[in-house]
Amino acid sequence: MQQRLARGEESALGELYDRFASLVHHLANKIMDDPEAAEQITREVFGYIWENPDAFDAKHGSLRSWVAALTHRQAVNRLRQVAHGATRDREAVEAKVHAASTAARADYIVSSMPYPLRQALDLAYKGKRNYRQAAAELGVSEDEARRRLRLGLQLLSTAADDPERQL
Repeated sequence: MQQRLARGEESALGELYDRFASLVHHLANKIMDDPEAAEQITREVFGYIWENPDAFDAKHGSLRSWVAALTHRQAVNRLRQVAHGATRDREAVEAKVHAASTAARADYIVSSMPYPLRQALDLAYKGKRNYRQAAAELGVSEDEARRRLRLGLQLLSTAADDPERQL
């Protein structure tokens, strides 16, 4: 995909857009709470990808994670610009930025989890299954289902950690 973008193949950008546009728009809208701003950010993110196809480095993570990080950065920058231009309460804006950062980290953590953990969490939270039901659907013991859920939740809980403390 990256090589096709570097060669200027518009179809590669189209495929990338089809794959990630809903993710980009969803994240941007979550941060901005403004569908029109989210649409603009979506265009900007894909414009950046088109103009900078070599910016992605697979050594640093998946293409999905990179696109999500670009979106997060663009939306947070836009939010700060809007807040700076208006006379909004800076603390409220920073709280919104922190919440958006936490949501983006949570999305990254979940998407990076091994499939068995992600599958157990999906059954428990999206499917509203308890650990016994999840174990039966996964074909694993109840202890294994509890272990997967516990580990998945432990990983997910790190999304709320302050990124400044981790430096």
